[in-house]
Amino acid sequence: MFESIRRARLQREGLSCGKTRRKHQEGDLIDEMRTHPAGAVVAYIFFFIGLGILMRLGTQVEDGLPAVTWLHMLYAAAIGFAMVVHERVVLRPEVCDNGVLVLVLGTIFTHLSLVLLMLDVSSSLSWGKTLKAIVLPHAFGPVVLSVILGRRIGLFGAIYGTLFGVLVCISISAPTYMATSALLGFTGVLLTKRVRRRNRLFMAGLYVGVVAMFYSLLLHDAAGVIMEEKVGRMVGLPLLIGIVTGLVVGGVLPVLESVFGVTTDVSWLELADLNHPLMRRLSIEAPGTYHHSLVVANLSEAAAENIGASASMCRVCAYFHDIGKLSKPEYFIENMDPADSPHEDLTPRMSALVIIAHVKDGVDLAIKNNLNARIIDVIEQHHGTSLAFYFYRQALEQKAEMERLVKLGKAKEDDIPQVSEETFRYPGPRPQFKESAIISLADAVESASRTLEKPNASRIETMIDEIVQARMVDGQLDECDLTIAELARIKASFAKTLLSMMHGRIKYQKALETRPSTQVIVRDEPAAAADQETAASALPAASAKIVEASFTSDIPPAEVVVPVKKPRSRKSPPASAA
Repeated sequence: MFESIRRARLQREGLSCGKTRRKHQEGDLIDEMRTHPAGAVVAYIFFFIGLGILMRLGTQVEDGLPAVTWLHMLYAAAIGFAMVVHERVVLRPEVCDNGVLVLVLGTIFTHLSLVLLMLDVSSSLSWGKTLKAIVLPHAFGPVVLSVILGRRIGLFGAIYGTLFGVLVCISISAPTYMATSALLGFTGVLLTKRVRRRNRLFMAGLYVGVVAMFYSLLLHDAAGVIMEEKVGRMVGLPLLIGIVTGLVVGGVLPVLESVFGVTTDVSWLELADLNHPLMRRLSIEAPGTYHHSLVVANLSEAAAENIGASASMCRVCAYFHDIGKLSKPEYFIENMDPADSPHEDLTPRMSALVIIAHVKDGVDLAIKNNLNARIIDVIEQHHGTSLAFYFYRQALEQKAEMERLVKLGKAKEDDIPQVSEETFRYPGPRPQFKESAIISLADAVESASRTLEKPNASRIETMIDEIVQARMVDGQLDECDLTIAELARIKASFAKTLLSMMHGRIKYQKALETRPSTQVIVRDEPAAAADQETAASALPAASAKIVEASFTSDIPPAEVVVPVKKPRSRKSPPASAA
């Protein structure tokens, strides 16, 4: 309320337009809930309450099953304790906030619910106990977690989905259930490496179904009931369940991404569309920035591949990291007319404010166009709290010049400008994750590479080392989790990519200097004066065609007929006389 009153007063005084800039991640309460330890405790409590309900429902699938006892609860508590320790000790970097934890626990709970539902259906159809164990959707939870959060989390889901499933599906033999669930769950995780297209989910489900089909035959044979079960059920149902699981996972992913704010590689590739309205505007209104963004995308994608970060995310975020320059594209050097710089009419402080403002303008534009939250994070963080050094140095030079004039008595002390380093720094925050840090470094490296004269491997590597070292000294990489070894691989990747972009070309000789061997047929016939001029003008064109043909390996030089004039007799006047 007080902020709106202040803004209204400034508007009346002509010092504000009355509009508020959009902000990213508003709401301290939500941020606190995502990181507070109490949120994780609440999530685990609800999960174990739901697990107890599923265990009780599992005893009602068939008649004559034993009721849930304190012994079963003790088993569940022991497995639950192991799961909490596993998550806190091994998977803490992946399960970084309570939202991800809710996604993991919710997926395991949904997985167990689907297993119990399918078990109830198979029991009502009076299928055999061995077939019941095979037709359950054992791969659902592991595949979902593997695609969204990575294969380490997928294995976590497969392990505890199996252990808790034994307690829920007590109508099935524990060894049979554990072996089947572990086999199909781990197979699903194995087949979901770098899922970049949705048809890969269908293929993963198909392969899981094929494994389940062969395992069904072996399990029925080992149990001695292969002759008691119909072949169609024994073979066809496991294959069908695997295919349906892949299709269901493909349909569920967009919902989970929207609810929990996560993005898979499939969605990143869908976002990497250069026909997005903002990218089209960038290509038209700021073509220099557009090309800069494409190069930064190539640099950051290759570096992310080298250290195991999300290459798809780096590419897409690099596309949009400078969209804030659309507000004043002519103030940035890549779009600027060298003969008419708008900064000549501004003070260094005002120029720095215009340049620095492109970060907040980019966030505002990204929120307005509903871009992914990770893209907005990168827009905020790609400059960190670094210094707009060029204008800061210019301001110091002006201050020093004014102080000199004051000493000479040509100016007053009040004319000396106050130069604060904080005024020339970007608002931040510093890069918070690997992909953001990679794009920040790639942005600086690409800009600096434009200033290199006669670039070679040594100069490029030296430039990259200096930029990375300066960022480290300035503390811009202190809040991300890049290691020194990863930084070394990133620098090597930058050098390799830049060197390939700035490779030299063969210097071809000019057409007039080249004399390729061709077959020339000379026609000895008289020609009029007009024909002689035409023949003379045709010589350079014919020579150019010969040169072009000689540089094309698969096109032999054509047979060229060059008309030449017949030698004049001594009595004829020279051409100059005419």
